[in-house]
Amino acid sequence: MLQRLFWEVGPCSGREETPAEFVPAAVPGAVQLDWAKAKGLPDYKYDLGFKEYRWMEDSYWLYRSPLRRQTCASNEKAYFVCGGIDYEFEIRIGKKIILHQEGMFRPVEFEITPYLGTNTYLEILIWPAPKNPGAYPDTRDEAQQCCKPAVSYGWDWHPRLIPLGIWEEAWIETRAESFLHGAAAVYTLSHDYSRAEVTLKAERTGDGPVEWRFLSPDGEEIFTGEGDDVTFTVEEPELWWCNGCGKPALYRYEAYLEDERGETIRRTGRVGFRTVELVMNEGAWDEPEGFPRTRSTPPIQLRLNGVNIFAKGSNWVNPEIFPGTVTRATYLPQIKLAKEANMNLFRCWGGAFVDKNTFFELCDEYGIMVWQEFPLACNNYYNSEHYLSVLESEATALIERLKGFACLVLWCGGNELFNSWSGMTDQHYALRLLNKLCYELDRERPFIATSPLYGMAHGCYIFKFRTGEEVYEAMNRSHFTAYTEFGVPSIANKDCLLAALPEKKLFPLVPNESTVAHHAFDAWLPGDTWSGLDMLRFYWGEPQTLDDLIEKSQWTQSEGYKCIFEEARRQKPYCSMALNWCFNEPWPTVANNSLLSYPASPKKAYEAVKASLRPVLASARLNRFSYRAGELFEAELWLLNDSLSPVSAGTVSASIKLGSTVIHLLDWEYEGMEPNKNQMGPVLRYRLPHLPGADTLTLVLEAGGYSSEYRLVYYPAQKAESGLRILNT
Repeated sequence: MLQRLFWEVGPCSGREETPAEFVPAAVPGAVQLDWAKAKGLPDYKYDLGFKEYRWMEDSYWLYRSPLRRQTCASNEKAYFVCGGIDYEFEIRIGKKIILHQEGMFRPVEFEITPYLGTNTYLEILIWPAPKNPGAYPDTRDEAQQCCKPAVSYGWDWHPRLIPLGIWEEAWIETRAESFLHGAAAVYTLSHDYSRAEVTLKAERTGDGPVEWRFLSPDGEEIFTGEGDDVTFTVEEPELWWCNGCGKPALYRYEAYLEDERGETIRRTGRVGFRTVELVMNEGAWDEPEGFPRTRSTPPIQLRLNGVNIFAKGSNWVNPEIFPGTVTRATYLPQIKLAKEANMNLFRCWGGAFVDKNTFFELCDEYGIMVWQEFPLACNNYYNSEHYLSVLESEATALIERLKGFACLVLWCGGNELFNSWSGMTDQHYALRLLNKLCYELDRERPFIATSPLYGMAHGCYIFKFRTGEEVYEAMNRSHFTAYTEFGVPSIANKDCLLAALPEKKLFPLVPNESTVAHHAFDAWLPGDTWSGLDMLRFYWGEPQTLDDLIEKSQWTQSEGYKCIFEEARRQKPYCSMALNWCFNEPWPTVANNSLLSYPASPKKAYEAVKASLRPVLASARLNRFSYRAGELFEAELWLLNDSLSPVSAGTVSASIKLGSTVIHLLDWEYEGMEPNKNQMGPVLRYRLPHLPGADTLTLVLEAGGYSSEYRLVYYPAQKAESGLRILNT
């Protein structure tokens, strides 16, 4: 039996103090939100409202809930259970300290039976947000000695807001002596995938038999049994595949235990049969040249069920600033959008909090593989015994919680830990510890220390460089095993903009405290801003309206992302991954690299990426974005196939549209292709004519379901002879 708790919370100046005032508290939630609601503080998402919350990170906060008079039967005990409390806290009943703990990811559970009839309070005292005393104030460096998400301390796309409070569910549970704490399934697949040997394990106390049912993905009962551990074989199991490669088949198991009260305790779970490996990229052993040869680049090729998979997706960040507010309704629309965009992998970035189980359940269902990083990012996490002790406890809890999900394919130590601003190496104790824990607790999953490693790329994050070079040129000369972060910024959708700032601050867009706070300006590269105004002026002149600004900005983002994703696919098999920065955002920004404006509104780039990530695609390698009449237009044609099915021979018809004028250029009759292979076609060359009134050049590749379009800028600035077509095969 579960008992709901009724919480209130208030700030105080120290451990021994009692708040002068308590306000109602929502659990799960955050102390900042409770206080803001009670006191009528401004919305932290709007304009500079978040500044009103800043003082709260430095206060103690006391939660309390009355322990109402009730009794347990002689064969019952009561327990306090909570999924997570953020961050350092003390739990008290009366004057007695029951627990002191640091870390937001470890669940809490202890017996509370003796205190039920005392008519006192259950109290949880939250410490102020942890801060490394040697760090530069108000920077992410303050998170160097804790397992708090570094993003909360402020980032280039995230305000400084450090959540505190009870962020997971909390309740009192009355149990009999016999109790089923949990159930799990482990399995081994035969080398030919024809059999799965499954063991179902119960975590229980007391007596009584545990009864099991094991169901197929279609709901057919394929095994029943009794015992704490039962083992059986599934013949010809359906495998779990990522999106675009097959069905993410999930089997279901159910465990039942009848306690001394005659009540049945039920635990359920799902299991997806699959193997995952991280292997060397094709051609990576050739670098460096010469003898003796050793590995230069590390393995980053994902192999799922024995098949090399091109991982195409995005970097996932916390979908809300306060994790306690995140629910299934938060996750579901975003994960659906990722699936519909033909993505198959999320990199869960190490600067954010590790998501709730619901996120992984949905990724299991929708076939989205997950690369999960531990909460380390862009810092040097020192080898202090206290920090390592907390990290070990937090990481252990995370591994045990998440290792049962089929979607989880890769553990990673954290984000950008080997970069100059972090200064860590693979010899730091924190990374050696994480590697050890993953090996001991979840051996079958790969582990890498950080991203990027040598041979992998983070960046670029702009469309046009200060040198004048565009993203097309940069990508065409790139040579990386994986593009695990890259971005092209754009202005947000209009509804998101109006949710962030007053309209008068949005156009004309100029640097001020509000636009800087909502990240239109002051990106990390000197002289660059995420608004991209200098770039937009270069191509089109001064934006005339807010709608014009949005349209032109999102146009460049769309074409930039198409360029990078498709070029990464062309570089297969040496390249095995393309993950843009980023998919979502936790609050309304004015400008960002994200594909979704807060909370889950697709930008135009989302549709462009969706088209570029189709399993089979007619694609063009371009060398620039803008063209003038009389110039030679060039495009190298390709057919890309990331699917596990062959492609029949067919035709790609190439045309360009200049304004309303359509000019057919060539037909490429391509040969049939093997699964998971690319094919290069002819190079299209065409001298652009002078067509007054046209300002857009669109390259159209018509190939049935594989068709593509590229919308480019055209300047009819000078007369030119009619187009001359030259084909190179």
